[in-house]
Amino acid sequence: MRTILYFCVFFISLSSFSQDQFGGVALYTLREDMGTNPKKTLKEVSTIGYSYIEAAGYANGKFYGMEPEEFSALLSEYNLIPVSTHQGTVTLDNMSEMIDDVKQAGFEYFVIPVPPMGMFYFDEATMSMGMNGTIEELASILNQIGEKCKDAGLSLLYHNHDFEFIKNEEGVAPIDYLLENCNPEWVNFQMDLFWVNRAQVNPVEYFEKYPGRFKIWHVKDMNDQGLFAPVGEGNIDFAKILKYKELSGMLYYMVEQDMTFDLKPLDAVKISHNNLKNIGFN
Repeated sequence: MRTILYFCVFFISLSSFSQDQFGGVALYTLREDMGTNPKKTLKEVSTIGYSYIEAAGYANGKFYGMEPEEFSALLSEYNLIPVSTHQGTVTLDNMSEMIDDVKQAGFEYFVIPVPPMGMFYFDEATMSMGMNGTIEELASILNQIGEKCKDAGLSLLYHNHDFEFIKNEEGVAPIDYLLENCNPEWVNFQMDLFWVNRAQVNPVEYFEKYPGRFKIWHVKDMNDQGLFAPVGEGNIDFAKILKYKELSGMLYYMVEQDMTFDLKPLDAVKISHNNLKNIGFN
């Protein structure tokens, strides 16, 4: 009888733990913590209640200094699922090797966070960003890498900032061109809801025009000063956007906060996780 009682208590505890684990976090928010102590950081991410992660720390064939299989094993130790990874240094020359590493680490999505191969620029003086080259060149690069990803069993996503929504001299917004000219069998998108709002664009309009193309969302809030804020502490109406989750094609979402200011990064993602259920995320 006592054995049965202990088993029931254990089963209830395990069920409660699994119910509390939901949502994803972009490790870019925790980049300093991951740089100093990845094991401790991932343990805390799991304790907070996140279920899956997006990496942003690949260099020289390793994720946060670990071989792909080693990093995958560490995630498994803390019941964290490797869903996506930002691979900003990808080129047409190194893509095969990089795709193999991403595959070995167990990721499902290979994400290109900015125009690759020297096409992206950031001006620290004006705090502005944009792209060199043409959107035709960018679409071609994405299609080539995307086809290679599909052949390897991965899915390629392109992540937006605000500049992709600004029309060029020909009157075309880069994001529109990419959505129209990237093969959906090879290339889809990670919508960053902060940057879409920063561009003063309604994300729902894109879901309606391009249904099913936005497989992962970056969920991060914006305060009254237009700065990054923990989810639920700013003024983005996530509950309204969330109603269009299925139309958008969203399968996963990642909490991200590029800068946490006076908050420690782990505290910021904890606040975000605590607020997710109130908004309707699960």
